[in-house]
Amino acid sequence: MRRIAAITVRKRLTAVFLLIAVYFIIMVCRLAYVQLISADEIIEKAEELWSRDIPLYAERGKILDRNGEVLVDNQLAPSLAVVPRQIDNPESVAEKLTDIIPISKEDALDHLTKVAAVEIIHPEGRKLSEEQAEQIRMLNEPGIYLAQDSKRSYPHGEQLAHVLGFTGIDNQGLMGLELSYDDELSGEQGALSFFSDAKGRRLSQLSNRYKPPEDGNHLSLTIDAEIQSIVERELDIAEAKYNPDGALAIVMDPDNGKVLAMASRPNFHPAEYQSVSPEIYNRNLPVFSTYEPGSTFKIITLASALEEKLVDLDQDTYYDDGDIKVGGATLHCWSSGGHGSQTYLEVAENSCNPGFVSLGQMLGEERLFTYIEEFGFGEKTGIDLQGESKGIMFQEEQIGPVELATTSFGQGVSVTPIQQITAVSAAINGGYLYEPQIVNGLVDPVTGEKIKDVEPVMKERVISQETSEEVRRALESVVAKGTGRGAYVDGYRVGGKTGTAQKVGPDGRYLENNHIVSFMGFAPADDPEYVVYVAIDNPKETVQFGGVVTAPIVGTIIGDTLRAKDVPKREGGLEKEYQWTDVPMVEVPDLIGESKNNLRHYLNNLSLDVQGDGDTVISQSPKRGEKVESGSTIRVYLGDSD
Repeated sequence: MRRIAAITVRKRLTAVFLLIAVYFIIMVCRLAYVQLISADEIIEKAEELWSRDIPLYAERGKILDRNGEVLVDNQLAPSLAVVPRQIDNPESVAEKLTDIIPISKEDALDHLTKVAAVEIIHPEGRKLSEEQAEQIRMLNEPGIYLAQDSKRSYPHGEQLAHVLGFTGIDNQGLMGLELSYDDELSGEQGALSFFSDAKGRRLSQLSNRYKPPEDGNHLSLTIDAEIQSIVERELDIAEAKYNPDGALAIVMDPDNGKVLAMASRPNFHPAEYQSVSPEIYNRNLPVFSTYEPGSTFKIITLASALEEKLVDLDQDTYYDDGDIKVGGATLHCWSSGGHGSQTYLEVAENSCNPGFVSLGQMLGEERLFTYIEEFGFGEKTGIDLQGESKGIMFQEEQIGPVELATTSFGQGVSVTPIQQITAVSAAINGGYLYEPQIVNGLVDPVTGEKIKDVEPVMKERVISQETSEEVRRALESVVAKGTGRGAYVDGYRVGGKTGTAQKVGPDGRYLENNHIVSFMGFAPADDPEYVVYVAIDNPKETVQFGGVVTAPIVGTIIGDTLRAKDVPKREGGLEKEYQWTDVPMVEVPDLIGESKNNLRHYLNNLSLDVQGDGDTVISQSPKRGEKVESGSTIRVYLGDSD
């Protein structure tokens, strides 16, 4: 019995020791797991309980023009953050804050006593001015912090507002390129972290941690800030002069579809978008608005007929008696008496509606509408901007003789400005249709190196080089001898086409004396570098013709752009044919070296703006040999002759 009892005791002791051994093995394994595998996770969770994070907002990427000039920048604007548990006297601090930020004592006290690790006072404490930030620093109150933050600034004010768009209080893109490229511009938030005990008291023996924010990438555009300024200035002048219902302008490089300038009226400031109606900032007219193009569309009809070799501009003629009958309808020319016998070059110069109807009839429905489709009408261009419309074309079953005729001179169809300038660029650049482009790529904010390039996209070739040359020749003749004389720029070869489009009212009828007048111009005509389109909606107190209102605006934009970009003057261009209503041009004399007393001899055809001290002219603007309108002002600067 004793032997059996001893064996039983040994078995029990063995079992106990085995259980103890297993327990210790489990504990050692658990300890090893905690120390070697889960240590980082556990420490991180512990630090989350102890740490308080003051957010450091990433700086949003800048928006740059094609030459690196800043269009949208950032301005330091810190935000107010509080750690409620560290505030000793919330009542007193709340009282002090009401003198610095626009907040009531009750609301401030609510923030200061909230059960939260870190409280951002929103919106009253967001995007503080430099003065407000300094006043908060001077409080020197525990628990009051300034979180690194910024807000958008606009070195060029309202310029390019509809394209750039704007951001919200959290620096999130809300409209325009700011919204479309929000992910690329945003960056990643950082933080300044400190440790505190359960009561929120700062643990000074533990050092702070700093995680720097990662700034967003810069966005590089195809826009040229210098050309954009010229366009904005001219639209401002037109708005003041004509009080239109709206206005727009686009400048494009025809060789690649890159947009160099784009503007709409009415305008707004991106930093103050909340002060205007959404109808203003939500409508980027060059891509949003659709309307009958009028005579600028005749460029497409002309290019199509020339590509099909249906007419010779110099040899073939058309007799215009003022109207043409089509399918039971009578379509009139803008000149009530007609233009008589004309070559087709003169049909283009005179913008003769019946003449273009004849071109449409030669082409026929299938060929004309095929070319219209190939030039990109009836579908979105693909430009990287929001809100693009695609226009309205006749359906195949809707097309009859009248629809064919009216489409030939730009009536009855609806297109967008960006479609028009893109199509005309193809007509004059050798026939290549490009997708319009406004973003060049992304730039690293630290190195300044390009990290993404957006290459031009060529969709298709629509017409031949020979046809394109003929189109350019015809349109240069329009500016020198026809309805587009207002766009003529002395010393340069300019081509273009006027447009006067009727507007349809709510009842479906055309409105009286309410038109969209436009002009499509390009230069130099022998090798186009710039295409400019301007449209003015219902200009007041003037004759509503594109040749009267918009052609001079386009001429000024083209002339100033060519001079600003040092484009050499051309020889061999057509001389302008003056009419009795035109102001004659005079050549600027050489005034350098003339004495102050002799300047009066030059006051017959010119006005002088004399500046500077001295008795001798040392410089002048414009330079000698330039041709300006009679009565123009010449600036001269006086100095001492050495």
